[in-house]
Amino acid sequence: MAYAHTHDANPHWLPRLPRTATDEIPGTDGWPLVGTTFQQLRDPHAFTRKMAATYGPIYRVRSFGGRTVQLLGPEANELVLFDRDKLFSSEQGWGPILNLLFPRGLMLMDFEQHRVHRRTLSVAFKPEPMKLYCEALNDGIARRLKDWSGKKFEFYAAIKALTLDLAATSFLGIPWGPEADRINQAFVDMVQASVGVVRIPIPGTKMAKGVAGRAYLKEYFGREVPKRRASDAQDMFSQICRATNEDGSLLSDDEIIDHMNFLMMAAHDTITSSATSMVMLLGQNPEWQETLRDEMLGLGLAGNDLPYDRLNDLVLTDYAFKESLRLMAPVPSIPRRAVKDFDFGGYHFKAGTYVGISPAFTHKMPEHWPEPDKFDPMRFTPELVKARHKYAWVPFGGGAHMCLGLHFAYMQMKILMWHMLRDHRIVLPAGSGAAWQAWPIPKPRDGLPVQIAPRGA
Repeated sequence: MAYAHTHDANPHWLPRLPRTATDEIPGTDGWPLVGTTFQQLRDPHAFTRKMAATYGPIYRVRSFGGRTVQLLGPEANELVLFDRDKLFSSEQGWGPILNLLFPRGLMLMDFEQHRVHRRTLSVAFKPEPMKLYCEALNDGIARRLKDWSGKKFEFYAAIKALTLDLAATSFLGIPWGPEADRINQAFVDMVQASVGVVRIPIPGTKMAKGVAGRAYLKEYFGREVPKRRASDAQDMFSQICRATNEDGSLLSDDEIIDHMNFLMMAAHDTITSSATSMVMLLGQNPEWQETLRDEMLGLGLAGNDLPYDRLNDLVLTDYAFKESLRLMAPVPSIPRRAVKDFDFGGYHFKAGTYVGISPAFTHKMPEHWPEPDKFDPMRFTPELVKARHKYAWVPFGGGAHMCLGLHFAYMQMKILMWHMLRDHRIVLPAGSGAAWQAWPIPKPRDGLPVQIAPRGA
């Protein structure tokens, strides 16, 4: 992470603490120069488990250019995400990773600024536009399933392409085709650059491609904003162009561009990961495919589409999606930075301390999740949810920064399963999805080979 660059570009950020500021916290600085960076990248989950077993649920590491304190468990998640006392900055936590390509996105705002912008953007996720997104998702997924039917292919690449195309229609209101392909490629380049090792746009690097992608999208969105403001189109982009602040003013062109860049980035990789993990887990547990299919057929709906007003009737599908998110958290770790001194777990932390929480670790803690590696959607019955710590399951974050698009994610996943499972079975070849790249967003190393087999074939 480019800490020095980030601080220079954001003078309101707290200065970097001396390394000795966290000496009281147990942990390790790792190897000279690189610290624990490569150990974390090699297998983040195994590294976290090893550190927790060695040092306990609060420990420090030195990676990506500086020291970070990890806080593990539901109580830590509640402290950081609910953030009752406004102790933690999301901007200064995510900024070193995202600021170069996704500046001023909603996740890179704090406190009152974040509240105001979140309220303004929420217009795009109200019931009326969501109903229209539902129609677009039904149409796009049904058409793509016809292409998948009976074929063997790598699911991750296929669902990534579909997710991007669906974003073009629902988010941007443009048809699939060359323009959508160019926009989609720009987003792919930006996401790849955001986690690249080289943090300056040297020709030939991921960062150079990412910067070029951002320039293209800035020009595209900037050109479109006046047209969308004057239209009555109901896609997400047009809704945001016409959205007003609390004082009645419109968002500026630059604010709209930054928000659209961020929302597209935040949506497509996480949904791609979540859809892939759910398909893998259902392939590994075919009895649950039958359970979900029975639930769908039990709705007694005529026609091919899943209507918006019947989404909540897919209760078991909802449980299965939640269990997939537990087993494969789409955002395995969440960074923050303390902007005030605070105490937790018997330690005192100074303002300026970088902290991280780990949904992926919490989701596998056996004291909260018996047999944590078992796929068991019935963990999410109301009775069991009520009995568990509220912050033992946090795939969408929590508190003020709870994912703005979580209902869109649920809708897209339910519609995907609806079209996939009623007339098809998910068939995985032996070993499919056996190894996953855990960071920054989980994906199968083999692409998840799969067959979407027609029932009765």
